[in-house]
This record gives sequence, structure tokens and C-alpha cells, in this order.
Amino acid sequence: MTLFSQHYPPFSSAFYALVDSQVQAALAEDIGTGDLTAALVPPEQHVTASIIARESAIICGQDWVNACFLQTDANIHIQWLMAEGERVQPKQVLCKIAGPARALLTAERCALNFLQTLSATATQTRQYVDAIAGTQAHILDTRKTLPHLRLAQKYAVTVGGGKNQRLALYDGILIKENHIAAAGGIAEVMSAAQAASSGKSVQIEVENLKQLEEALVAGASSVLLDNFSPALLKEAVALNAQLGKKALLEASGGITLDNVREIALTGVDRISIGAITKNVVAIDLSMRIQH
Repeated sequence: MTLFSQHYPPFSSAFYALVDSQVQAALAEDIGTGDLTAALVPPEQHVTASIIARESAIICGQDWVNACFLQTDANIHIQWLMAEGERVQPKQVLCKIAGPARALLTAERCALNFLQTLSATATQTRQYVDAIAGTQAHILDTRKTLPHLRLAQKYAVTVGGGKNQRLALYDGILIKENHIAAAGGIAEVMSAAQAASSGKSVQIEVENLKQLEEALVAGASSVLLDNFSPALLKEAVALNAQLGKKALLEASGGITLDNVREIALTGVDRISIGAITKNVVAIDLSMRIQH
């Protein structure tokens, strides 16, 4: 599957352009015609502040934080005390910020919104990655992301140690139940996908072993096993081998931290989990101005 980093490698011009555009939109949404409350502070006032973690987390989103403050005022200085992807503990200071008080106060909420959301995705991803350590499986995300934050969240997944499924509809073919029904069957839709010669990845979703066999016979090289039990996943892996196929098998649906290791031990290659991007609970962070 295509990785986010292949499209927007961290620290490339395309990556920063993505960050800047997302931050610009977020600031415009929040500030509108002006920050009425920050205007109560004297314009000449300069302050120092710190962002502090209130719980353990994998920190992700430093470039978004930097952009939030610097787009608000280029005179703000930010010093990070830990690396992107590093685990932090409660009460740990993440960074120190110095600059015009009005600008710090205006940028605060947007900066924390990005940091707490992306850190949540990275943290939850790391939990799943750690849970399957030592197996051959990899943790993948899905397209179940927050609106306008897909690429940011997919970046956070990689920071947490996971991998990316296709980025969007343009990035690969994923044939699901409705596509199969509309095209007239598995053989027909696979034939159409192969004839398209899109140069993109082609994956087909199946719901039982009969459909899996049909897909493999039709030449599927990547199959999504939807809501298979661990027992059926083992049978799917065995069937793939029995038919002499080398299709990548990906488990999806009903996967939690409680059962992910059992699923990984069935021999599947990939495990995709929508919860790491759509069910995230923001990490508790705060910014405090020093007196």
C-alpha cells in the first residue's frame, strides 16, 4: 500500500505546504475578524509559556504547532524539549514559547487542537503496534478520518509506528460489496480492475471463504477479510497457501486491543483499524504562561 510519507515525506516542501494550508484554515476559522479577548492585553506585552502534558502520550504534530504560532506572529520563538514520536509523561514540559502575548494567546487553541488530536492518533496506533510485536502483521489505518485532517492523521499513524492504507479514492482501488454487486460478481469486477491498468494498488474485500477463493482464482493480489473470526482468518491463510497464491491478506472489522494479537497470530499480513483515526480521544495538554 502507498505510504503517506511517499507522497508527503516529513520535512519536504510538500509536507510543509500541507501543514501551512491546514493551519491557515484552522486559524481563519478561529480568529475570523479578530481575537476580541487577546486585544485586552497590552500590545507591547511579551511573555514566555510552556505546553505541558497532563497524561502519558506519544507526541505528534510539532510542525502544526510551530505553524500555528509563526503564522500568527513570525517573532514567536519555540523550543521543543522532546522529539516528535517520543513518549511523554504527565506534567512533562513539551516546549517553551516566547513572544508577543497577544499572538501566543490567539494561536494557543489551534496549536493545542492539532497537537492533542494528532498525538491521540499516534498514541492509539502505538498501543496496537505494541500489542502485535513479534508477529508478521502490520497495523494500518483506513479512510475513516476527521474531515480535512486525513493526511495529518495518516502522518500521525506513521509516527505511532503504523502504516497507511490508500490515502483516498484516487490513490488505489478497493473493491467492496456494493462494487461487486453493481459489477455483476467477483470475477467481473476483478476483470474490470485489471483492464483499467491504473498503475494503482487493487484490493478486494470478501466476507467469507467462498468469496475469498473466487477472488484468488480471479487473480487478486490483495484481499481484505471483512469481519472474519480468528478461526476463519486461519482458514483464509491456509486457503491462500493451498491455492499457491501469494495474496496479501488484511483483517478488518471488530478489532480491538483485546483481540488484535490473536488476530495477528493467525498469519495475516495486515490489520486495518478505523478506530485509530475516527475514535480518538484527545490527549490532555495545556499551555501555561509564566508569571
